Amino acid sequence: MRITIFGAGYVGLVTAACFADVGNHVMCVDVDQRKIDLLSQGIVPMHEPGMDNLLATNMSTGRLQFSTDSAAAVRHGEVIFIAVGTPPDEDGSADLQYVLGVANTIGQYMNEGKVVVNKSTVPVGTAQRVSNSIQTVLSARGESYAVDVVSNPEFLKEGAAIADFMRPDRIILGTESTHAIALMRELYAPFNRNHDRLIVMDVPSAELTKYAANAMLATKISFMNEIARLAERIGADIEQVRIGIGSDPRIGFDFLYAGCGYGGSCFPKDVKALRRTYREYEEEPNILQAVENVNQHQQGLLFHKLQQVFNNQLQGKRFALWGLAFKPNTDDMREAPSRVLMERLWAAGAQVQAYDPKAMQETQRIYGDRDDLQLCTSPTEALQDADALIIVTEWKVFRSPDFDLIKSKLKAALIFDGRNLYDPKRMRARGFQYYGIGRGDQL
Repeated sequence: MRITIFGAGYVGLVTAACFADVGNHVMCVDVDQRKIDLLSQGIVPMHEPGMDNLLATNMSTGRLQFSTDSAAAVRHGEVIFIAVGTPPDEDGSADLQYVLGVANTIGQYMNEGKVVVNKSTVPVGTAQRVSNSIQTVLSARGESYAVDVVSNPEFLKEGAAIADFMRPDRIILGTESTHAIALMRELYAPFNRNHDRLIVMDVPSAELTKYAANAMLATKISFMNEIARLAERIGADIEQVRIGIGSDPRIGFDFLYAGCGYGGSCFPKDVKALRRTYREYEEEPNILQAVENVNQHQQGLLFHKLQQVFNNQLQGKRFALWGLAFKPNTDDMREAPSRVLMERLWAAGAQVQAYDPKAMQETQRIYGDRDDLQLCTSPTEALQDADALIIVTEWKVFRSPDFDLIKSKLKAALIFDGRNLYDPKRMRARGFQYYGIGRGDQL
């Protein structure tokens, strides 16, 4: 099948590479010439495990190509995916200018019937707006072609996106077109062999499903963080509570880890956008507001603990920071808790010595050269003469470190663990002053 993907960002690139890998001919188009030049050379401008090899394999066969030629891209695809960004607007709503811009481009250049698929995360009603935009441009051209607009939200986890695409939990299709359903079934058949994962529903339900899924996961995280606050006050250990409630199959263990807050490109943006949709319909998103409030509190919690331990005297202190990306196995720092922490430390006059396995270049891009930020080449280098170690991202490399080495490098045996990687009793037995999240330390 001939497929066009508009948008060579995270979702678009994964979608393009995975469809090409099962034999389709895919053209991925983007307005960013530099990004397209890099991709055409086989250089992936982001970190996603397995993407380098997947890209190289399918480019070498000619099944995957990159371009900035929108007209050629529209003509190429029987199915055209829209996978461009929907950044939050000033009021928290999803900014649809790029989605609707692609719709106008499709209407301008299409010369036969198309199935247009919304892969971007968009509010309810966007598919209709995309259809209307295409038809308006076609009418202005004096042309009439069949256009089916399908909602097909993505459920990719950064760091595991290829596996998620190749072996999906579910494939959501929002459409009432029998032609589009048949075509999409054929397209997704290679990823749907073990059992039928394809769920067809009306378009508004499909659009809402994506937001509801991310809001539910964000709610689980904030709920555990809320319980963690109480655990600290009463001397309970949130990790033991997690195991106790997670063993209930109605609840499960996923997304029950207390910590220093969620970040990334999805949860913060989608919770805000869903809240905005509620208010457009004059409804109050009470739970979602609480989810967001709790997360804002959690992102400032490590700094608050530092203030308490150091009696608000952070001026001139030096802190080792392990983890910059918002989660492991990515270099994405959008809405990352590390950014909140570093910026507050700098405002208080402290210095940061930071290490992350993948996000160093992204940190440099965001903050540039600063006297109060040292980007280190190893976890050990970050520890040198620091007043404390702060763990912000739960990379595997941080899970079983040499604690004797840590103690020898730090000025004081002091650890603030924003991801609860270590056991408090064992850490104290090793001579560390240790503060986690909800571990009964009452800070």
